[in-house]
Amino acid sequence: MAPSDRRPTIIDVARKAGVSKSTVSLVIQNSPLVKQKTREQVQAAMAEIGYVYNRAAANLRSAGAGLVGLVINDLRNPFFTEFATSLQMALSSRGYAAVVANTDEDPQLQAQVVEAMIEHGVSAMILSPAYGDEALSFEALQRAGIPAMQVLRKVEMRTELFPFAAPDYPNGTRIATEHLLEQGAKRIAFVGGLEGRAVTQERMAGYLTAIESAGLEPHVLTGSASRAFGRQAAHELADDHPEVDGAVCFNDQVALGMISGCAEIGRNVGRDLRIVGFDDIEEAAHSWPPLSSVRCDIDGFGKLVAETILAWLENDKVPPPEIRTPVSLAIRGSSGETPAG
Repeated sequence: MAPSDRRPTIIDVARKAGVSKSTVSLVIQNSPLVKQKTREQVQAAMAEIGYVYNRAAANLRSAGAGLVGLVINDLRNPFFTEFATSLQMALSSRGYAAVVANTDEDPQLQAQVVEAMIEHGVSAMILSPAYGDEALSFEALQRAGIPAMQVLRKVEMRTELFPFAAPDYPNGTRIATEHLLEQGAKRIAFVGGLEGRAVTQERMAGYLTAIESAGLEPHVLTGSASRAFGRQAAHELADDHPEVDGAVCFNDQVALGMISGCAEIGRNVGRDLRIVGFDDIEEAAHSWPPLSSVRCDIDGFGKLVAETILAWLENDKVPPPEIRTPVSLAIRGSSGETPAG
């Protein structure tokens, strides 16, 4: 039963009848595509919960049929902000509007905004999902029957239903680690990323492969993917593991925090400690020293995701279960190159 303080919606009818939102819509439109048994099942659900079709509201929603939902786990992180901006601009160029929500890593809030976007008639959904209670959001999307993609993080394993797209994380840390080895680093650490999370394991995988190939022992320091943790890690490595002379960071935020921490303790970045970040956000090139980073081509990735979801929506071209985009290495002063200027 729908909550008593609001009108029942199509979503409530779909949930009660055990069908998708699209099926309920077809019943309302008296579509011949719906089997009689299903039609009766939906009509019974409507009667039971007191659903009344509001044609004026439906007409208003139809004017917004070009809406695409974009749900991001952390818009405070410049990487996600740059991605969301690129995606939104690419959708706009095709006549679609993006409805953007930040979930702040809260799966309950994510489920709430996903339900709200579905109810307000988005045509498709793109999620960089929060971890935890994954079923809350993805079951609602499955019921709604709209195209929905996971990007940057994979939390739902049914990628045939919810395709996943991300840069090639393992290759990124592999080439970063190999670069530090070529620069003469002898003891390289992987710094940042919360332990146990799939995205941490993926970004760490290439580092571990390169370290093993070089016959070295890994040194892993997991933690929040933040500047504060990076700054703390710079102090911790200098105090407890001064032999570490290279760091591959989970992301640029951690790496920029490490640069700040090294400045505080007088450790020379690029000579005493070589640092490589990951993502290559805009700020990486403007730090001092400039930050070497795994370049994910955030702008190109946002455009690709927009093209992929619209091909699905407009032409019924279902994406492959997993898309990986190439990465490269932007080499700058933090890893030992002579800084420009």
